[in-house]
Amino acid sequence: MNNKKEVIIGFAVGLIANTFGTLLYILLFSDLGITETFEAAYAHGYLGSLLALGAILNLIAFFVFLRLRRDQRAKGVLVATLLVALVILYYKVF
Repeated sequence: MNNKKEVIIGFAVGLIANTFGTLLYILLFSDLGITETFEAAYAHGYLGSLLALGAILNLIAFFVFLRLRRDQRAKGVLVATLLVALVILYYKVF
């Protein structure tokens, strides 16, 4: 049960890091607001790229957990990253 809890914590950290990374990218590099940027990215087919740029923070979280020997949490971050990759694949295909 403890391992499952650690994976869930890592998964949550991965989703939060991805969300924070995406919002940080929008705030730093976009002239539009957050909602307008998402709408423009969806309209022009760049939503997947925007989410992929946000996933860079997952890389940092993953290696921090590995360095702290929190392997199960790192596994949760990896699962969150794979979920984001599937969402990006969905937006690219459909």
